[in-house]
Amino acid sequence: MAARLVRRCCWRHFGAFVSAPSAVPASLLVPAGKAAMARALPQAPFALFHTSSPSSWADGFSVKELVEESRNPEHKVIGELIETAMSPQELFQLSEFHALNSNQASLIITQLSRLVVEKNLETESILRDERFQRLIGITDSQISQVWNNTLVNLLKSLCSLGMDSNRKEMQSVEQEVLWRLRRLTFRQLTSLAEFLAVKQGKESRLLNEVIKKLELRWTELEGTRTVVTLMGKVGHVSPALMDRLEDKALELAEQFNPDDIRKITLALAYQNRRCVPLLRALSYHLIQKHSELSLSVLMDLIFAYGKLNFHQPQVFQKIATDLHPHVSTMTPIEVTRCIRSFALLKWLSLPLFEAIVQYALDNTKQLSVTHLCSIILSFARLNFQPSGSEDFFNMVHEELQSQLDSLEPHLLTDLVWSLCVLQQAKAPYLQRVLAPDFHARIRGDQSLKAQNLRLKLIHINAAAKLESPDYRGPFLPAEMLSPAEPAGEKVTLLQSSLREALAGVLGSRENGRFDARTIYGWQIDAEMVVNSENKPLPLKDFAAPHLFHSEGTKPLPPGARRVAFLRWEFPNFSNRSKDLLGRYAMARRHVQAAGFLVVDVTRQSPTPAPSAPSLPARGLAAVIPSRPPVRQPEGGGGGR
Repeated sequence: MAARLVRRCCWRHFGAFVSAPSAVPASLLVPAGKAAMARALPQAPFALFHTSSPSSWADGFSVKELVEESRNPEHKVIGELIETAMSPQELFQLSEFHALNSNQASLIITQLSRLVVEKNLETESILRDERFQRLIGITDSQISQVWNNTLVNLLKSLCSLGMDSNRKEMQSVEQEVLWRLRRLTFRQLTSLAEFLAVKQGKESRLLNEVIKKLELRWTELEGTRTVVTLMGKVGHVSPALMDRLEDKALELAEQFNPDDIRKITLALAYQNRRCVPLLRALSYHLIQKHSELSLSVLMDLIFAYGKLNFHQPQVFQKIATDLHPHVSTMTPIEVTRCIRSFALLKWLSLPLFEAIVQYALDNTKQLSVTHLCSIILSFARLNFQPSGSEDFFNMVHEELQSQLDSLEPHLLTDLVWSLCVLQQAKAPYLQRVLAPDFHARIRGDQSLKAQNLRLKLIHINAAAKLESPDYRGPFLPAEMLSPAEPAGEKVTLLQSSLREALAGVLGSRENGRFDARTIYGWQIDAEMVVNSENKPLPLKDFAAPHLFHSEGTKPLPPGARRVAFLRWEFPNFSNRSKDLLGRYAMARRHVQAAGFLVVDVTRQSPTPAPSAPSLPARGLAAVIPSRPPVRQPEGGGGGR
């Protein structure tokens, strides 16, 4: 309060203080033709000015500039008055009362831009004001005399005020900054690069020159704040600079606080830079040193890890545990963003997902159709069945069935496909996407998006035939069930090992079929027909209703069974779990429902072992049980 009174007093008696004994001579502060006021300002208020304030205007003055500032009382006083001005009019009055140099005029323009931002002022009237034009003229006429730090802030201020970049004065300031880049400190370059990256973008010539200087002087990088700022605001413009920043961040990893880690991981995620050493170091220090994390940090971290597909189980478990108490207070957007990130990472935390189910039941009115669809899609990816599934899915059906026509076709297809994964697709859902008018729009479309949509419709059609006995149609026409041309996929070690192992027990190539593409949209890695004694029979002799074209017509002899070998690679499972993801769990169900005895071929390790799996040489009895295995309850796995 005292400081504010002093400031107001200074402005009220603006011209009077110059006659005080310790003040600067009036002739220095009052332009010719203007008489100094008779009253004098008491000496005491001068001690209340913050003598270090001008240095807060920028990232730091040079030693020479600070010496000059301290030796010139007039500059010091005017600098204090510029900083304490509370309105554009006070600043314009100051420009009227004094003959300003280019440096002081630049400081006034900088303070004007700050007032505009702080008070949300309109800029057009300021730019049109004659007094502002005089300030611009003073600055332009003596641009070479403006201090480096003030020059950087002047450029940023003119851009913030919205001055036309084609004006001569604006181009003069930019050119002067360009000439002085080698003399700017690294901190000033950082501040300028951060501003230009946001305001002007990658096409800015000045920004590109600033970045070149930063790349050459990267060894001057100091402190976590500079590294975090450059990674978040400038790194996307220059991959070479980002490489240097990642190296520096790895060196400083131990010093980052949780918010720094959040900003760095987000910067990496938005730029799709999966720097594994840096992510590992940040994860380690996050676990070791930071016990409590805020909701915003938790949300951004799990988003970044999900976007980068970076798996760190200890971090996932910590985030899931820390998020659990926050679920009831989260917004619908936060809930869907959270669960979608965990689904991308294939991490199922049962307590967290059960809490989200309860949240959906308690906040049904706040959840939009899009929110509910996002939750269903995430549950389906992880094949998560809530403990109170009846109440949850009753609510889902009540909210969604009347809104199906309002959904975009691809979202509607994803929703129905996800409900098929969860075995919750009712007739209205199936009828809506299997109707001729729905799938007619993608016929003849060879785009990747249309092909994915078509494959999901085939899966939905299979679920309708194999798992919905009460469903009476419509179904997809036969011409839509033909398998798409397989993409050139690399043969995995497990796949080649399966073929080698089966070759020893089939006896003849006619007794087996490999990579069979079915009318259900799923591929069977290997299939055979065995008699009651588990001896292979020639496949070509028998009808194959699961194929688009069947070579034989004979029915299976009594006691014979179809056997399907399904290969499950490490990515087909939930993270750190033995439970298949929803897509593959549905594939297994459909193959079983189509009349096959399923033999799972898997290796629960992300790195294949040197030795390949082998089938017993004595025959198939060791791998084919005498009766189909009992299906295990779904959704029993969790993030461990």
